[in-house]
Formats: sequence, structure tokens, C-alpha cells
Amino acid sequence: MGTPRAVRIPRTRPASAVALPSTPAGTESPVPESSKREVRTNRGGSRRAIRISALFVGTLAVLYTAFLLYDRTAPGGTSSPEGNGVLLFTGIFILFAVGGAVYSLTPALRAVEVDPDGVTVIGRWGRRRRLPRLDLLSVGVVRRYPEGWLSDRPVELIELSGEDVRRRSYLVEPGVFAGARSAYGPR
Repeated sequence: MGTPRAVRIPRTRPASAVALPSTPAGTESPVPESSKREVRTNRGGSRRAIRISALFVGTLAVLYTAFLLYDRTAPGGTSSPEGNGVLLFTGIFILFAVGGAVYSLTPALRAVEVDPDGVTVIGRWGRRRRLPRLDLLSVGVVRRYPEGWLSDRPVELIELSGEDVRRRSYLVEPGVFAGARSAYGPR
């Protein structure tokens, strides 16, 4: 017969949860230099993209509602939705809303992982793209957006390119790609 006493089962902690001993300043780090990885999140760019998407879908919904109300008050507005084209109009609204939201959210990265071997860009939808080291990449600022009601941080629309890297546009906070060359040369 069992007892109502709780039984403890020992579990091993993962290596990342084990605390490394701290070292005094100026001494060798216990973690080898080749395994250091920095994760740079893109909160400002994500916030701006999400708010622009919400503004777009909200504006589209107001227009859709206005057209529906007009359809109901217009002569013949009491006919069936199939006969007067409301179902087709609803499908077009959904297509534009989803397409516009995806289009405005895609350039905003979630984060960038920087390590000595290269850079990993984590896209909005979770796709990971491996790129060369930061010093081999070129970044050109296309447009700067000041902080405001769309984002509480400044945001930049950049073009990223490099050897064997197709030119891509991203909406990021300043400093996410710090360490990359300027595409326009020194300023």
C-alpha cells in the first residue's frame, strides 16, 4: 500500500541553466570566445509593423462597413447577398486585409543572432536565414522613422547586402546590424 508522501525525482539541469563561475575583470572568460552569441531583438521594428498592419486592417474594415451600410440603404439593398455582390466584396475585403497585413509585417524581423561565424536573421514568421559575418555585410539606410505613436523607438528601413547575399529590405531598430559596413561609405 502506497503512502500519500510526495516522492522527489532528481533531474539534471540542461547545460544552459548551469551557472558559470564569474571571473574578475581582465581575466580569461570561462566561455570560449568562439561560442559567444549575441541575440539582438527588434522590438521597435516589430511594434511599428504590427501597428501599421492594425491601422491598415482597421481602415479597410471601416470602408467595408461603410459600403455594406450603403448597400443596405440603396435602392434594391434588401436583395440577397449573392445577387448584389456582397459575398464577392467580402471575399475581396478578406483577401486585401490578409495580404496587406502579411505584406506590412514581413520586413520586420523578430531578432538577429550574431556569433563569430556569421549572422542568423530570424524573420517575422520564424524562418531562420544564415548570413556571413557582420563585417562582410553592407547595410544602407533607406529611410529613418522617428519615435512616435507607431513605435516608441526610432526605426530604420534598411537594405542588407553582401557577398553571396541577395539584397533584402528590413524594418529594424538602429543598431540591430551594428558592426556591418555602411553601403554608402563612411559618413
